[in-house]
Amino acid sequence: MNILLIGSGGREHALAWKIAHSPKCSKLYSAPGNGGISEIAELVNIKADDVEGLLRFAKEKSIGLTVVGPEAPLVKGIVDIFTKEGLRIFGPSKELAMLEGSKIFSKELMKRFGVPTADFRIFESGDEALKYLKTKKLPVVVKADGLCAGKGVVVAKTAEDAENAVKDMLVRKIFGAAGERIIIEDCLTGEEASILVISDGRDFVPLESSQDHKRIFDNDKGPNTGGMGAYSPAPVVTEKLLKTIQDTIISPVIRGLASENKFYKGVLYAGIMVTPSGPKLLEFNVRFGDPETQAILPRLKTDLVEIMEKSIDGKLAGCALEWDKRPCVSVVVASGGYPGDYEKGLEISGIGEARNIKDVLVFHAGTKSGRRSTDGEDLFITTGGRVLNVTALGSTIKSAIDTCYSAVGKIRFDRMHYRRDIGYRALLKK
Repeated sequence: MNILLIGSGGREHALAWKIAHSPKCSKLYSAPGNGGISEIAELVNIKADDVEGLLRFAKEKSIGLTVVGPEAPLVKGIVDIFTKEGLRIFGPSKELAMLEGSKIFSKELMKRFGVPTADFRIFESGDEALKYLKTKKLPVVVKADGLCAGKGVVVAKTAEDAENAVKDMLVRKIFGAAGERIIIEDCLTGEEASILVISDGRDFVPLESSQDHKRIFDNDKGPNTGGMGAYSPAPVVTEKLLKTIQDTIISPVIRGLASENKFYKGVLYAGIMVTPSGPKLLEFNVRFGDPETQAILPRLKTDLVEIMEKSIDGKLAGCALEWDKRPCVSVVVASGGYPGDYEKGLEISGIGEARNIKDVLVFHAGTKSGRRSTDGEDLFITTGGRVLNVTALGSTIKSAIDTCYSAVGKIRFDRMHYRRDIGYRALLKK
């Protein structure tokens, strides 16, 4: 069947790579895609949030399955619109996409279903929020309610940082409507992990655990980014802990919603803090993680398209996924200056050399195709902050890390930057 993949990042390249391996996929389109995706799919010049344009295209090309990568089209209601037109699409409804689209909606739902999470208060008034801060022990977390491209969460370690975050959101309104309401919550401490499941509204199957690295510099220094690398599995998530997370966080939400005749279909991503008192939920996302997906999907042996169809049809009961037992590590190669200002349009070399290393995959995040070089290698141009996800499997976590960094060493473009310690927590656990 014809399949349409929406999105343009490293997550979407990993999804495209996995979908293209499915015997169910006869033709893959990607809107808008990127340079790497262009090697395995036909790119379509439609933006990911242009729901009407995507709908017209899906009808014209008799798309049998649409897969949504980023959160914005889900929050805009693309699943409801496509479903109403008789089109099959993988993801949650507009209402349930608010688990990511509104942190307040999500927090109130956690409270309703008894999900362990940080204590929180909701504010619309800057004066009230600032008054409340004076009663709180630091650090605290200040969150804008809506989608802010990953920039709407501030972990404030000082009173000045907390006050500035509140004023930015409620007084200076730097996030516009997304920051008209905010949450101030206690800061949880421990080790983070990402738990993703695929749900059909009643039942779910878990994906393998993973761990992201958010900070720009080694040793978790510097500002937060969209993610500088990930690895799977995360040793902190033992079988016992995974069962606890499923029993106390995932299942109460999916089955609680079902009891209200609200059926969550698609990927549910739980950001978990493993605290001394047990796992607690930091946030929900309603799509595949980025860059976690790039470290998880190379380990998945089961046909992903088949699982997505079972999710849509409500037939995941009794389903089990098959996994490559080898660990996988994915390192983000970014533009110099990211997550601040950075230069675009730089030529990248060495991708072919990196891909020639055994058990290495290179997923593109911010690239477009360039001219062919004199030695016959396809050239790519940088278009984003996160440019590539260099990914490797290994018999051990250390061998996966070593192979991954060997491949990173083959890639070159001006001012490229990457962390050199992705996976270090897993090595410490060992």
